[in-house]
Amino acid sequence: MTPLPESLLESVAAAAVREGLADAVFTRLKSPIGKLLVVNGPDGIVRVGFEEEAEDRALAEVAAALGPRIVASDRELASERDALSEYLEGGRTTLDDIAVDLRLMAAPFRHRVLEELHRSVHRGETVTYGELAARAGNPKASRAVGSACARNPVPIVVPCHRVLPGSGGIGNYGGGPARKRVLLELEGAIPRTLSP
Repeated sequence: MTPLPESLLESVAAAAVREGLADAVFTRLKSPIGKLLVVNGPDGIVRVGFEEEAEDRALAEVAAALGPRIVASDRELASERDALSEYLEGGRTTLDDIAVDLRLMAAPFRHRVLEELHRSVHRGETVTYGELAARAGNPKASRAVGSACARNPVPIVVPCHRVLPGSGGIGNYGGGPARKRVLLELEGAIPRTLSP
């Protein structure tokens, strides 16, 4: 069986979006930190996945929350792709104009943590788990903040890489500590490491 031409697939995806027949649209993006899966729902980006994550599992998670009609389209997500690419290549300093949908984070406190992180911790800034817990309304919930960051469905856009342990160091990250360091260096939150 011959695969369908990319232009036809893009046209079908555009028609599905235009007619309200798509629950979500996804694209894949090559970036300096690896390939990313970007999924957009009706209210904004709902999922960003790193290349180590199983794409089918990420899409199934979105389908369970938004519906099963998920289509692939680079064209429909061109502005989100361009914004993320420019940001990760250092040509853009903010992602504030990208709409975010946090419905995949159902736990109320964790949801509040991600909202607070997205709203108040900007490029070049970092916050500790304890500080973010206090900002989200529960100063003793630093472990819950860690759990919210570990389960963040939209990393990079909701910048959980900016959350650091109070004891010092980089700490863990869903995309791995090396990727976290690269993002913090890109944003100027920590000095760039010396090149060999």
